[in-house]
Amino acid sequence: MDVACLFAAGAGMMMAFRFVQGIGTGGEVPVASAYINELIGSKGRGKFFLLYEVMFLLGLVGAGLIGYFMVPVYGWKAMFVVGLVPAIIMVPLRWFLKESPRWLAANGRYGEANAIVTRMEESARAAGKELPEPKLIQAPVRRKSDWRELFQGIYLKRTLSIWAMWFTAYTVANGTITWLPTLYRQVFNLPLQTSIFYGFLTSVGGVIAAVICALLIDKVGRKRWYTGALLLAPVPLLALAWLGATSPIQVLVLGGLAYAIVQTVTFSLYLYSAEIYPTRLRALGTGTGSAWLRLGSSAGPILVGTVMSSMGIQYVFASFAAILIVGAIITMLFAVETKDRVLEELSP
Repeated sequence: MDVACLFAAGAGMMMAFRFVQGIGTGGEVPVASAYINELIGSKGRGKFFLLYEVMFLLGLVGAGLIGYFMVPVYGWKAMFVVGLVPAIIMVPLRWFLKESPRWLAANGRYGEANAIVTRMEESARAAGKELPEPKLIQAPVRRKSDWRELFQGIYLKRTLSIWAMWFTAYTVANGTITWLPTLYRQVFNLPLQTSIFYGFLTSVGGVIAAVICALLIDKVGRKRWYTGALLLAPVPLLALAWLGATSPIQVLVLGGLAYAIVQTVTFSLYLYSAEIYPTRLRALGTGTGSAWLRLGSSAGPILVGTVMSSMGIQYVFASFAAILIVGAIITMLFAVETKDRVLEELSP
């Protein structure tokens, strides 16, 4: 679809190609997060996984740099040409992946699971690591994946709360990062390159905040971090609403600060989503949760256009603050703590 976008004859055709491309990307990400979580031990799982997730944010920053330097010179097609490079590289790299031992064990393929874990242990010992004694846990009951289980027992509350967290955080994060360059260009009449550069600075702030989150979330805990971030991010947004967002510097500093704080939630929800479901539901639960990411990402720009045209720019930031506060309340009341806990203990 990336190649197809290069030959799009109009906006409608481009939207169709991007829609299909989004199906592939949308299916890839939750499966990858479930897979990586199933290969990590309980100690330091947050740091390990989130440092992997930082690569995603660095990709966004890279896209911003490409847009800043190449689009004004070579046009929009340059973005899709560069995008082909990682797509091609990924194909042979997949041959190095092994199946998830947890998935194999959950499907009764114990010999294959043991062989993969044994190779991992031998590799660790060869690197001079001292492995602890295996922790014995009750083997999970072999059950097929059934989407209805997402709404049964302990998983009902987890499913609804993670959906709300995905939706509220991404409505604000994507609404902000998508809309700010247009705001700089159309409201404050900044040059195109300056608008793109300001957007790039906002993305860089998000990466810095994400790295800080990756290093600290195992100490702070998921629930406390998410609740604190969702309560803290509305502060600069409400300040913008009160000041009236009258200058691009105000928006860059306060809007960028709010985005950076929310980014620590959005980029780490794949970690949390994969932790709160058992192996039979992990990819399914993460995938359905991330569907609310897409809905929130779509709702954010629509909300911006509606509120800005009818009420004014400052009310956009006030609306974003209100949405985050709702997300914080839901997290505070219904989220479960997962740090340092074995996945099978969290989700029988």
